[in-house]
Amino acid sequence: MGFEELPTPCYVVDEELLEKNLKILNGVMERTGCKILLAQKAFSMYATYPLISKYLSGTAASGLYEARLGYEEMGKENHVFSPAYREDEIDEILAISDHIVFNSFSQLEKFGEKAQQAGKSIGVRINPECSTQVGHGMYDPCVAGSRFGVTLKHFRPDMLHMISGLHFHTLCEQGADALATTLDAVEEKFGQYLHELEWINLGGGHHITKEGYDIPLLEACIKRMQETYGLVVYLEPGEAIALNAGFLVTTVLDTLQNEMDIAIVDTSASCHMPDVLEVPYLPPLLGSCEVNEKPYTYRLGGPTCLTGDVIGDYSFDKPLESGDRLVFGDMAIYSMVKNNTFNGMALPAIAIKDKSGDCRIVRSFGYQDFKERLS
Repeated sequence: MGFEELPTPCYVVDEELLEKNLKILNGVMERTGCKILLAQKAFSMYATYPLISKYLSGTAASGLYEARLGYEEMGKENHVFSPAYREDEIDEILAISDHIVFNSFSQLEKFGEKAQQAGKSIGVRINPECSTQVGHGMYDPCVAGSRFGVTLKHFRPDMLHMISGLHFHTLCEQGADALATTLDAVEEKFGQYLHELEWINLGGGHHITKEGYDIPLLEACIKRMQETYGLVVYLEPGEAIALNAGFLVTTVLDTLQNEMDIAIVDTSASCHMPDVLEVPYLPPLLGSCEVNEKPYTYRLGGPTCLTGDVIGDYSFDKPLESGDRLVFGDMAIYSMVKNNTFNGMALPAIAIKDKSGDCRIVRSFGYQDFKERLS
């Protein structure tokens, strides 16, 4: 079907734009010899995994279900990290994963021998205590009191013989300059141990496919780890894979006035784009501008009972009317993986737009999807 024929609300992933990102990432791999994994926490649309698998080395998981998805649908390298593993899940995780990363040495003591016997490559997550984010404590794994990673004070050199690599993840939508700064801290604190290891995982949060990203500096950071310590280097970006490759199509249901023009759409910020409220941020809306830049400014809100279910304020060339279709950009990442059915809201359909411009729906949702989550 054509784009204009899609039901709403509907997530749409553009294969051409997705492949553009994948080619950029694959270029980094080819030039440096590093390995890049899809961090499924940001994008788990497995209908696209056959395409992604042509360019990347595998998947990174945050627990059992993501590990199963990567194992079943990608079938390449499968890495897993969790702040703490459950005893009733660890055996299955080990059966389907290649690398397992522990968040503490107590977790390594608890499950390390079992992981060794299963023949897995074992890592420990470190905390270099180097914050490169400003004003984003919620997304800063190095913030004081963070539950992520082992600090130098609590590092256990006596257990180094049990591990093959170190993992750190400190970035969020950041450039290679932040990575370079973090690597300085990693080398200062943990460099004495790196020669004894096989690999290092630089985590995610790298905005590699964003326009203006310093790819040469990223590659220099990778080669620095390879040449100085002889390490295999992994990266596991999430956003970079599907950045700007997805859309969310919605329809205006009604317009009203309360000291300003308001439009109710069939998409909920709370249910379908939760990062809009959690981060918060204003998602891009095709054909619109900032408030008052165009003649008609509207506040766009969802149909739930939550007063704060507001997507944002935008201006348009002409008044909005019931039935108008609007298209939000950059809606592939942290949208489908975090959506919910609060208020009995239906989940958006999921579609793929192929290189010819044709769209096909790969998943639709209905009442049963809402009902079966509850009891």
